Amino acid sequence: MFPPSETISELTVGQLSQRSGAAVSALHFYESKGLIHSRRTSGNQRRYTRDTLRRVAFVRAAQRVGIPLSTIRDALAELPEERTPDREDWARLSETWRRELDERIRQLGRLRDTLTECIGCGCLSLETCALSNPEDAFGRRRPGSRLMPGPLWTAREASETCDGTAARDAPKE
Repeated sequence: MFPPSETISELTVGQLSQRSGAAVSALHFYESKGLIHSRRTSGNQRRYTRDTLRRVAFVRAAQRVGIPLSTIRDALAELPEERTPDREDWARLSETWRRELDERIRQLGRLRDTLTECIGCGCLSLETCALSNPEDAFGRRRPGSRLMPGPLWTAREASETCDGTAARDAPKE
């Protein structure tokens, strides 16, 4: 299949894909994001050094635990150029990432508990819904605050109140 690893100094994108388990498109994406690097041959083909296997493994492990690619890129940028992350690097970075993940888990637990309450009422009221209006954020702004249409709301949903009346029928401020 492959010659002994001592004789391979560079890998093609296909070889890197096969050995790392990452799709070729993922490798191209990682490269576009600055997570891995290649050189180009005279025929414009990518060639990766063998240490790229370890970098790809590092990226994929960090992704599996939910670390954003931008955070992974920043961590890799701290390493001397071309050096692959080692055990000490992983231990140092994972300690920081662990705190971030613990906070995310706490936030997701609160969201899950809130979702359970919302499923029960189903209204998504701007006055009482903990998902649409967490901790009554709109009530603290000022009387009559309105949610503008955004990614979670269609214009029609945003123009109607909880009881189904159109927002245009609501008193003007």
